[in-house]
Amino acid sequence: MRISLPVLTLSAVAASTLALPAAAQDLDGLTVAELLPHAEAEGSVIVYSFTSRIGRVEEAFEAAYPGIDMIGYDLSSTEQIARLKAEAEAGQTVADVIYVSDTPVVMTELLQKDLLADYVPPRVADRVPTEFKSPLLAQRLSTKVLMYNEESYPEGAPVDSLWDLTRPEWAGKVVMVDPLQRGDYLDLMTEIVLRADEMAAAYEAEFGTAITVEDGLANAGEQFIADLFANDVVLVGSTDDVNAAIGAVGQENAPLGFTSYSDRRDNADEGWALQVANEVAPSNGIVFPAVLALTAAPQHPAAARLAIDFLMGDDSETGGAGFAPFYVAGDWATRSDITPHPEAIALEDFTGWRINPEATAEIRAAVADLILTLQ
Repeated sequence: MRISLPVLTLSAVAASTLALPAAAQDLDGLTVAELLPHAEAEGSVIVYSFTSRIGRVEEAFEAAYPGIDMIGYDLSSTEQIARLKAEAEAGQTVADVIYVSDTPVVMTELLQKDLLADYVPPRVADRVPTEFKSPLLAQRLSTKVLMYNEESYPEGAPVDSLWDLTRPEWAGKVVMVDPLQRGDYLDLMTEIVLRADEMAAAYEAEFGTAITVEDGLANAGEQFIADLFANDVVLVGSTDDVNAAIGAVGQENAPLGFTSYSDRRDNADEGWALQVANEVAPSNGIVFPAVLALTAAPQHPAAARLAIDFLMGDDSETGGAGFAPFYVAGDWATRSDITPHPEAIALEDFTGWRINPEATAEIRAAVADLILTLQ
């Protein structure tokens, strides 16, 4: 549910800042026990989250810390980025914490412009590999990958190559969110272009001949995108729309679509039969980090750090209540001491490409321009 956000005055920001005791200037080094009284004095923490699972985190956080009100807003990564930039221009910051994907834009348009600050809770610092602590803390790895309906196709995915999606029999039967509306889907298309050599090899393996790239296109990745759109890919407004279209039970010859592997968690509740196409060549899609960060000037700096610590999970093997919404098949914790979900494909066996945010950022706009010409 989308909720109207409050407009905070500069006096409110000043009051919140003054409420922090002078002795607690270096909050980053404080333990949970040391943060807690300062966080309770602040009384609340505001979190922008790209997943609706923040509602479950709120309940668990407030049960653990009854003196602190967590106020979570379910905003897509694209919405968060636009809002944070607008708030910065207005000289106001509403959120204390952001929980966001779309790292190619987050790193270049938010972090590099000092709209965010990294924070790694001391309690978990030695349990998170260096690659997931800098430049921002990654809480887990998520996906945008090819999924199918396992009730409709009980023998497994009906395709074995991404190039199958460009065949006539799949015309109008591949579904995804419009990449120009959601950054993670644009990152998926961008990765396909970055992996052009792999796409070319997969084309030759599938069709028995080397690919011919059309004039105006740079490589096999761009050719795949052009062919996918020419084959009437169906663009919808949300990932839930994708899930319902491809996953609803009772379908014959259900469509395929790009969505989150972790959305299988809702199969029973929603009447879906989603399954990941992990054997598709050269890859089923992308794996990317979901990151946690402080805003540059949080009004509730102690509570913000406490919230990030909570979202990283407790000291149990599954991460406890703070990590429970994300302890599902299809999300992989970055903490080395959290036991992988027993129903998940092991990360080392998952065929999704791991994105490089810097490389993605370099060509992302050009890929968006290509897609705009194809729509």
